[in-house]
Amino acid sequence: MAMRWTAPAPGPIEDWRFDEAEVAPPGPGEVTVRIRAAGVNPADAKHVATARPGAAYPMPIGYELSGEVTAVGPDAVGGSGALAVGDEVVAFRVQGAYATELTVPARDVFAKPAKLTHPEAANLLLAGTTAAEMIQVTRVGKGETVLLHAASGAVGVSLLQQARELGVRVIGTVGPDAELSAERVRRYGGIPVAYGDGLRERVEAAAEGAPVAAAWDAVGTDEAFEVSLALVAERDRIVTIVDPERAKTEGVLWIAGSRPESARFRDIARARVLELAASGALEVPIARTYPLADAVAAVRFVMDGHPGGKVALLP
Repeated sequence: MAMRWTAPAPGPIEDWRFDEAEVAPPGPGEVTVRIRAAGVNPADAKHVATARPGAAYPMPIGYELSGEVTAVGPDAVGGSGALAVGDEVVAFRVQGAYATELTVPARDVFAKPAKLTHPEAANLLLAGTTAAEMIQVTRVGKGETVLLHAASGAVGVSLLQQARELGVRVIGTVGPDAELSAERVRRYGGIPVAYGDGLRERVEAAAEGAPVAAAWDAVGTDEAFEVSLALVAERDRIVTIVDPERAKTEGVLWIAGSRPESARFRDIARARVLELAASGALEVPIARTYPLADAVAAVRFVMDGHPGGKVALLP
């Protein structure tokens, strides 16, 4: 028997249940993974907060994990090749990562980058593939200057590192009194600027005369939209992951893992994100870890504001 977290019905995280569950043996094209760490993301709570078409309950919680293969089904081939019992792996775009053990499609399982711990690896792919898609849809390339809102958050930190690999200069917003956040932005190659009154002028000063070619929004505030619209000439080079309604109104891009086109891209992008991590070019800062039994507290910590890094659950 395994232990797992589920949402019994749409609603708040306080309603989630932590119960024993049978782990199905792997069938054709499946593997079973003993989970060493599960990544904690705002989407884990948002996707079960309200009813959604096609969602079935009780719904297992969690989309990404790191662990060890314990069983391999017939004809099971991982996203990075053959799998064997004992292999250290990561899995993303699975359902039910908040558990001690889980059977998942082998295509969603990849070799864990040796440079990453299990908590780091369990938090690599959701933020990393989101960042990769933001870069892709805004057509950003070497030598360009980009404005990044919420630069010290999980997606922001991955964007900074992936942009650095491409030779892109990033100006990233942080809190006006958030020196730790500013230092994190500098560490990963960005230029921090404080949000608040006068943001546009501070971004223009940091750009040093270069045009701001694109904008990546991971915060969704009115200020983020207004400054992006004022500085970026082409609206199809502004993307948000937060506010689809405002994106539609303003004629800018919106991406989300629940959209088919985003899902297809992120599935493909997993391999590249893992390569960057394996080479040491992509780090995953960890703020805290929690025991699996404390998942509600961990999600609340992530949802309440600025965790200062990623959070992992440890079975």
